[in-house]
Amino acid sequence: MTTTSTLPARAGVGLKAEHYGDIVSGWPDMGFFEVHAENYMGEGGAPHRYLEAIVGRYPLSLHGVGLSIGGEGALDKDHLARLKKLIGRYKPASFSEHLAWSTHDTGYLNDLLPLPYTEATLDRVCGHISEVQDALGVRMLLENPSTYVLFEESTIEETEFLARIARRTGCGLLLDVNNVMISAVNHRMDPFAYIDRFPTDLVGEIHLAGYDETTDSAGDRLLIDTHGSAVRPDVFDLFIHTLERTGPQPVLVEWDNNVPAFAELAAEAARVDAALDAVRHKPVAAQ
Repeated sequence: MTTTSTLPARAGVGLKAEHYGDIVSGWPDMGFFEVHAENYMGEGGAPHRYLEAIVGRYPLSLHGVGLSIGGEGALDKDHLARLKKLIGRYKPASFSEHLAWSTHDTGYLNDLLPLPYTEATLDRVCGHISEVQDALGVRMLLENPSTYVLFEESTIEETEFLARIARRTGCGLLLDVNNVMISAVNHRMDPFAYIDRFPTDLVGEIHLAGYDETTDSAGDRLLIDTHGSAVRPDVFDLFIHTLERTGPQPVLVEWDNNVPAFAELAAEAARVDAALDAVRHKPVAAQ
């Protein structure tokens, strides 16, 4: 099994069609680009022409949203085959998916839905991840979710659940700091304590993004994972705390909605690179 976690410890951004021209006309100083696998499963066209040019100059992170790793049913073999073909074509430096489910019977849901953290769920997720890694021939990273509900039947804390999955299957972890903040605020938990419990030795990539905020029926803060703005200040503070425990890592700035001009996205990446440089020669905090 090939290890696909060789991204540089720099900032990267999501590759958007709106920015193709800016990228190929100037070849900006960027650590890497990330794409959603499902957007490139067609055979050809402009998206593949641009991606081929960009992969010739930058490392690629391939991020999946359609495997339904936590689903109760069998994995979609056709989807796995398309993923394998895409990985063979572009040889990404990293491949990742979500700890979530998005299928029911033969239908696909346009969402990444949460799971109860039980021994049965753990066995099912581990089985699916092992199947994915065997089929694709690569080591995958599993991303922590953003959640809005908790399950009464959960018997395992999320950080322990992720650690046990990774150690049983050999996969790595993708630590989404924005998701940590969203879940912590929504469930009245301490996001810094969550990071302190996270198995940071297993982290192969970090994600940052913006969130939207509203209030719930009780008038309390409710954060929504929208990826539609710059990284929020509280998320960036949590990111700095995270780097003290992980050391420098590949860090993706996600901005999928209300996509700005490329210069604004590149400025967010430069801010992340500055934070990475600041911790590059500091000792990692004891776990």
